[in-house]
Amino acid sequence: MTASAPFLKLKANVKPRVLSGHPWVFGNEVEALLPAEHNGSVVECRDRTGRFIGTGIYNGHSQIVWRRLSRNRIALDAAWLRGALTRAIGRRAAGTARRLVWSESDEMPGLVVDQFGDALVVQIQTLALEAHTALIGDLLAELLGPAEIIFRNDANIRRLEGLPLEVHTRSGRPWEPRWVNIDGFDYWLDLAGGQKTGFYLDQRAQHGLVAKYCAGKRVLDAFCNQGPFALHAARAGATHVLGLDSSAEAIAAARSNVDRNGVKAEFTEVNVFDWFNDEARATETPWDVIVLDPPPFAKSKSALEGALRGYKELNLRAIKALAPGGVLATYTCSHHMQDADLRGVLAAATADAKRRVQVLEFCHQPADHPVLITMPESEYLRGYVLRVE
Repeated sequence: MTASAPFLKLKANVKPRVLSGHPWVFGNEVEALLPAEHNGSVVECRDRTGRFIGTGIYNGHSQIVWRRLSRNRIALDAAWLRGALTRAIGRRAAGTARRLVWSESDEMPGLVVDQFGDALVVQIQTLALEAHTALIGDLLAELLGPAEIIFRNDANIRRLEGLPLEVHTRSGRPWEPRWVNIDGFDYWLDLAGGQKTGFYLDQRAQHGLVAKYCAGKRVLDAFCNQGPFALHAARAGATHVLGLDSSAEAIAAARSNVDRNGVKAEFTEVNVFDWFNDEARATETPWDVIVLDPPPFAKSKSALEGALRGYKELNLRAIKALAPGGVLATYTCSHHMQDADLRGVLAAATADAKRRVQVLEFCHQPADHPVLITMPESEYLRGYVLRVE
């Protein structure tokens, strides 16, 4: 990139996080935005003295106007993308169900790639990488040889970049739902139309972790989605497993998965909060293990206060529903909710329930969803496995 190439210059009177290694620059942190013709292009960012900070992608349509690709001067071309994809794939353990690319954590802002058997699911959420969709598909095909690549470009976050919502395959042919084996269980996955990329790969390690507490126990799987916690609990020897979810589609999928895998679990379509608040619960046999894996309540900073109240109420109800010595596995998947927030919620719920609670396991997102140490937003999955006495 030459000296005459377009660049952004940071304001003199602000201290943007990019100076401490964060990969983002916001529009109010630069002296001036670039003309619209540069949206989706690669530009440099410089500090207030003109010192080069890095090469990144620009979009004046977004609040995040610049996302770093590299601390060096690079071109966003086939060679660079091939190298970035090769490095990302090389960081992952071998397997057929895994996240292969995790956005800024893998040097490719807005790109997510998940593998499910012989298919790849790709999400592109930035304008610059959207322009390289065909090239990304070609490179993934070259590096991994999948049967198909499904582009799940239907997340609402794309609207913030001025991008349309759409789903298509690299071949142009439809990809029908089918059985995919993940950790010894067959799941009926709709990779072209299911939630996110088709399955929550970030919780894979937690399914087995919780299962080791379930032998001979009564297990409640709240917000069960397709039922992976329930399936693992049943195979581990739980005496009774009940899954709850408000989605009829998720409950139907969970029941199909149970039948397919020959394990025993029941599922109920219900609002989980309503279920816990039902007075009939007071006379039921306490549970030995409860899993709380809700969707993100705090989708923005402004929603955090209300979300904390919701998490506290939910965990309070669960703690009260556990038998003495029972186990609570509780999670949050919102990056706006820090570990201290979750710890505070659990402490408050414990105090209200007048129970003694100990930490058995500290839980985080797996290694194939790497956390960039200078980017708190890349860490979003937190949880605890607790003993409730």
